Amino acid sequence: MVIAVLQGSVRSERMGDRVAKWVIAQLEKRGHEAVQVDAAALKLPLLDKMWKEIKGDTSAANAELKGKLAPLAELYARTDGYVIVSAEYNHSAPPALTNLIDYFLEEYAFRPSAIVCYSAGAYGGVRAAMQLRALLPEVGLPTIPSLWPIPMVGKALSEDGVALTQELAEKSKKFFDEFDWYVRTMKAGREKGVPY
Repeated sequence: MVIAVLQGSVRSERMGDRVAKWVIAQLEKRGHEAVQVDAAALKLPLLDKMWKEIKGDTSAANAELKGKLAPLAELYARTDGYVIVSAEYNHSAPPALTNLIDYFLEEYAFRPSAIVCYSAGAYGGVRAAMQLRALLPEVGLPTIPSLWPIPMVGKALSEDGVALTQELAEKSKKFFDEFDWYVRTMKAGREKGVPY
């Protein structure tokens, strides 16, 4: 399966790199092709028009933006599921993450998403996850019932994305098993046809 791992923090000293590396390693252990989509690397402007509104535009005005979004559209066309890696900013998801998500719509249809959230504090980003649970199904990415919060992220993961706690190293299997089930089940459903 192809899994897009969307990373939304753009802060210079972010911990999301550690989390994204860990997520990608977990997915690759299961035989998936995991592709990181990093809002910080993309440097997308605040949304004015969605991909579907500019993809046919031949003017020079949107050429740079189209150059960033076209590879994403190609990736999303073959993606079977999404893992959202989210920090927590003021009890919500990072603005760059929601901006990244908002550029697309139809490309997400009938594909599951899983939320891996994190914070420097004890709550592990769960308040951001609750905001994402409202957004993601609205754009066509229903979330799996479980989520995986990582509290005290600086002590939970090394810079290389290696788990430093027993819980992270051993207890996340159920979360990824659940996501795998949804990815396989929804892919089979898409192959049989979707409601619209």
